[in-house]
Amino acid sequence: MSHGNESGILVVGGGISGLTAALEAAEVGHDVVLVESLPSLGGRVSQLNQYFPKLCPPTCGLEINFRRIKDNPRIKVMTMTTVAKVEGAPGAYTVTLKTAPRYVNENCTCCGECAKACVAEVANDFNFGMDCVKGAYLPHPMAFPQRYVVSPKIIGTEDASRVLEACKYGAVDLSMQETTQEFKVGAIVWATGWKPYDAKKIDNLGFGQYDNIITNMMMERLASDCGPTGGKITRPSDGKAPESVIFVQCAGSRDRNHLPYCSYICCMASLKQATYIRAQYPDAKITIFYIDMRAPGNRYEKFYKKIKEDPLVTFVKGKVAEVAEDPATRNIIVTAENAVTGEKIRKEAELVVLATGMQPSASECRPAADLCVSEEGFIVNDFARGGMFAAGCAAKPADVVSSNQNATGMALKAIQTLVKA
Repeated sequence: MSHGNESGILVVGGGISGLTAALEAAEVGHDVVLVESLPSLGGRVSQLNQYFPKLCPPTCGLEINFRRIKDNPRIKVMTMTTVAKVEGAPGAYTVTLKTAPRYVNENCTCCGECAKACVAEVANDFNFGMDCVKGAYLPHPMAFPQRYVVSPKIIGTEDASRVLEACKYGAVDLSMQETTQEFKVGAIVWATGWKPYDAKKIDNLGFGQYDNIITNMMMERLASDCGPTGGKITRPSDGKAPESVIFVQCAGSRDRNHLPYCSYICCMASLKQATYIRAQYPDAKITIFYIDMRAPGNRYEKFYKKIKEDPLVTFVKGKVAEVAEDPATRNIIVTAENAVTGEKIRKEAELVVLATGMQPSASECRPAADLCVSEEGFIVNDFARGGMFAAGCAAKPADVVSSNQNATGMALKAIQTLVKA
């Protein structure tokens, strides 16, 4: 089955870069197919509590973009969809897309009766498994499309029947199957984004071993109003308000055994999270262990200076060697070497946050296309050849502002391919 024409553009990934590329291309008159492997658009930005430069919540930027997508008939959005195959050449690609069953159709009104009727719970991936959701769920309050999903884990169980019965609108369809469609497009923008590096792989930092060690993305969810604690930053072991917090920078980044590169945003992410803690706990002591502090550009430099002025924030230049837990208090003891004085430091805190790096999604889920992918998993742009372009964090670690600018550029490159063809 063939859709569209070869003047169209396929955008792979519905995060901030994919949304930007799709909108920029569609708003100047090109047909766009936007595919996202998850049930809703928004990507990593939707999981943040606040993002730079204005430290506003993700609703800020995403709501406007979702409205623009809704209003634009040139954009076809396909969630729970992955690229199975790309054939052809710049200007004339045939793309095979696979869509997983959502078990919920367009009749869904988001009334939530299906979730109420469901007994089983599944881990909530959106909150990094820190809580659970029902087997029929809305991915998160800001989900676009605003439509529930039925977890494949409950298909064939009594819960599935309960969910079906509870829906008054005929929106639950348990007979849905995986579907395959073919599209013809002239250019492809790969905005496949990133995932947090798996902190369990960093043996010496205790993640997964001690409850009160969390990752920076878990901290974003804890601070968020729609997170597992309703926005209250508490430590996982006992729900206590932390009086002391340690940030461990470069957790897995700049490390030959893990991610050999600097992940660009982790320093700023920890500084931002220090403001979350300070807003909730004016007297909490914060320590940041770092190798080098990276504050790219004037605006970030100013932000860094402001945090440094806080008398309760201590910066220690030194790589953390190991962590241990005090079994009585469940506090975490961090051992590091001060790179300036050479002395060994032991510091205790009630909560430890690992600034884990950005791993490109393409490193583990390689795109089904003839692309050049670096050893680390970033897609390397071949502008001479053209046709397919990587945008945002699929190409290199970047913040939201840089990702947006880059995605606009890649949308232009895609349009140029169509014009040449």
